Amino acid sequence: MPPPADIVKVAIEWPGAFPKLMEIDQKKPLSAIIKEVCDGWNLPNPETYALQNADSTNFYITEKNRNNIKNGSILRLTTSAAQMAQQLHERIQSSSMDMKLDALKDLASSSRDITFAQEFINLDGISLLTQMVESGTERYQKLQKIMKPCFGDLLSFTLTAFVELMDHGIVSWDTFSVAFIKKIASYVCKSAMDTAVLQRSLAILESMVLNSQDLYQKVAQEITIGQLIPHLQGTDQDIQTYTIAVINALFLKAPEEKRQFDEDNVNILDCPLTEMAHILAQKQLRSIILSNVIRSNKPINDEMAHQLYVLQVLTFNLLEDRMMTKMDPQDQAQRDIIFELRRIAFDVECESNNSGSIEKRKSMYTRDYKKLGFINHVNPAVDFTQIPPGMLALDNMLYFARHHQDAYIRIVLENSSREDKHECPFGRSSIELTKMLCEILKVGELPSENCHDFHPMFFTHDRSFEEFFCICIQLLNKTWKEMRATSEDFNKVMQVVKEQITRALTIKPNSLDQFKSRLQNLSYTEILKLRQSERMNQEDFQSRPILELREKIQPEIMELIKQQRLNRLCEGTCFRKISSRRRQDKFWYCRLSPNHKVLHYGDLEESPQGEVPHDSLQDKLPVADIKAVVTGKDCPHMKEKGALKQNKEVLELAFSVLYESDEYLNFIAPDKHEYCVWTDGLNALLGKEMTSEFTRSDMDTLLNMEMKLRLLDLENIQIPEVPPPIPKEPSNYDFVYDCN
Repeated sequence: MPPPADIVKVAIEWPGAFPKLMEIDQKKPLSAIIKEVCDGWNLPNPETYALQNADSTNFYITEKNRNNIKNGSILRLTTSAAQMAQQLHERIQSSSMDMKLDALKDLASSSRDITFAQEFINLDGISLLTQMVESGTERYQKLQKIMKPCFGDLLSFTLTAFVELMDHGIVSWDTFSVAFIKKIASYVCKSAMDTAVLQRSLAILESMVLNSQDLYQKVAQEITIGQLIPHLQGTDQDIQTYTIAVINALFLKAPEEKRQFDEDNVNILDCPLTEMAHILAQKQLRSIILSNVIRSNKPINDEMAHQLYVLQVLTFNLLEDRMMTKMDPQDQAQRDIIFELRRIAFDVECESNNSGSIEKRKSMYTRDYKKLGFINHVNPAVDFTQIPPGMLALDNMLYFARHHQDAYIRIVLENSSREDKHECPFGRSSIELTKMLCEILKVGELPSENCHDFHPMFFTHDRSFEEFFCICIQLLNKTWKEMRATSEDFNKVMQVVKEQITRALTIKPNSLDQFKSRLQNLSYTEILKLRQSERMNQEDFQSRPILELREKIQPEIMELIKQQRLNRLCEGTCFRKISSRRRQDKFWYCRLSPNHKVLHYGDLEESPQGEVPHDSLQDKLPVADIKAVVTGKDCPHMKEKGALKQNKEVLELAFSVLYESDEYLNFIAPDKHEYCVWTDGLNALLGKEMTSEFTRSDMDTLLNMEMKLRLLDLENIQIPEVPPPIPKEPSNYDFVYDCN
C-alpha cells in the first residue's frame, strides 16, 4: 500500500550528530515538526530553530514553501531566520576585522533567501549596510595599505549583501541618501578598484537608475560617460557587461526634452536623449565597444548580447523623433535641403540655367523634381508630410547625396534617361525604403526583455543607419533593373528588396561590407530560386475535391490540436515574475490537473529542470470558477503604472485568468509559443475557439501532412503491420570521424 500523499520521508542533519530519518506529516504545523526534531536531539528552545534545505541554496523551509519538500530530501536543523539575522546584525558591527569579514561573507550568502532577508530588513539591516558604506569605508581605507585584500573583501561582501537584499523588492530604492550614491559612484570612478566591488557598484547604479527617476537625477550628477568608458577597455566581460548596462539605463532614462549643455563640462543630467547620443559619439563609445567587446577573443555571452542589443535599439530609437516629424512645406530651411539634392544631381544644368524668367525656372524645377522621382513635382516637400518616415527619409537622401555623391548622381541620371514607365523614382523609393528599414529595425519600440539579437555591423560606423540606407537604396535600384520593373511594379519591387535585406541580416554580417557582399549574392534571380524551392515544399491543393477533403478532415485535426494544448497545460510551464533587474529572476509554476478540472500553481525558488509535481504547488484554481481569459492591454498587470506596460513584447506575452470575485491570475509567458499554448488551452477549457497564430500554423502543417498521406498512390503497395527491425550494430566504428 503506497504511503499517504501528505507524508514525506526525509533525512535531517545536525552538526556533530548522525542524520535522522523522519516522516514529515505535511498536515502538522511546521513548529510542531521542528519541536519533534529538537526533542530527538535534546535541544532546548525549539522556537529558535528552523529547517533548511541542505543543498547549495540553504533556503529556509517555511509554511509557504514546505510543499516543495520531496521524498528523499535532505534537510538541516539550523538557527531560525530571526535568530540568524539578529546574530549577523551584531557580528557585522564587531570591532574585530576577522569577525566582521566572516559575518559579511555569511550575510552575503544568506541574503539570497527571502525568509532571512525579511528578518534582516526588519532589523533595519539595509540602513546599517548603507551607513557602513558611507562612513565605515574611511576607517577601512586606513587599513588598506597593510591589508588590501581584506579591504576589498569587506566592501565586496557588504555590497553583495546589499544587492541580494534589494533584489527581493521589499525596500524601495527611493530611500537612499546622496552620500551613499556618491560613495558607490566613487568606486566606479576610481581607476584601480577591486573587481568584485566594481561589479557590485555598477549593478547598484543600474538598479538605482532603472527604479527611480529621482535616483537617476542623483546618479547622473555623480558619473560621466567618460568615467565609465575605461571599464570597457579591460578584459573582464562581466565588468564590460555591467558597464554597458549602466550606460543603457542612463540612455533609457534620459529626458527627451531639449536642454542646453556645455560640451567641455558634460553632465549626463543636463543632456536630453539626442545630446547624450552626441556625447557617446564624442567619447568614441561605439569604436571602443567594437574593438574591446565585439571583436575581442572571448565569445559573447547571452547577457552581453542582450546589453548590446539594448544599446542598438536605444541608438536607433533616437531616429524616432525625425521619423515622426512632418516636413513643413513653408519652412525655407527644410526646402533648402531639397534644393541641395537638386543642385548635387544637376549641378551643370543649374549653372547654365541660372537666369531666366520665374515661369521658366519653375518649369525647370518641376522637370528636375520629376527626374529626382518625387511624387509631387511642383512642391516635393509635400512628399515628406507622411509619417513615418517623415523627415528621416529626407535626412537619408541628403546623406546619400553628400557622402556617396557618385552613386547618387549615377542613380538619378540613369533613371531620368529611361522611359517614364521604367524609371525607378529615387524620391519615392527613398521614402518607402526608409519606412521599411524602420519597420525591420523596429525603430521606436522599447527593447525586449529576452532578446539577444544585436547586429555587429551596426557598431562599425558612427552613421550606421544612414550607411545601411545607402547600401539598400543602391540594392533597390539594382533589383528594379533586374526585374525590368515599371511604375506599376513598385510594390512588388519593395517586397523583393525587403526579402533580400531580411535574408542578408539573418547571417549577422560582421561589417557593412559583408552585408553588401551578401546582398550581391541575393539577386532577383536567386530570390526566385529560393522562393521556388520553398514553394515546392508546400504543394498547393486548390481543386474542388481536394478542398472538400480538407474541410472534412479539419475537425479531426482541430480536436488533435486541442488535445495537444491540454496535454501541454497538464505538463505545466515555469513563468517568470518580471522585476526591474533581469539577473535575479523569480519564478512560479502552473499546470493543469490530469482530469482538466483544476489549475495548480505556486512560487519556486529557481527554474525547475523538469515537471513540478501537483502536490508541491500550494495554490489551486478550479476551472469551473474561471469566467474569462483576457490578453495584452486588457490584463490588470499591464494597466499598472511603470515602463513595463510600454514594452510591446511583454504586452504580447501577457494574459490573465478572471475568476470569482473579480480576481485575476496574471501570467507573462516566457515566449510566444508558450503564450499561444496557454491561451489556446484555456480557451479550449472554456469551450471557446482557439484563435492563436500557432493554431493556424499547426492546422496548416498537420492538414497538409494528412492530405499528402491520404493522396499517396498506394495501389499494389503492401503496408507492413509492424515497423521494420532495427539492424544489428556494426562490428566496429572505424568509419566514424571525430570532428574534434
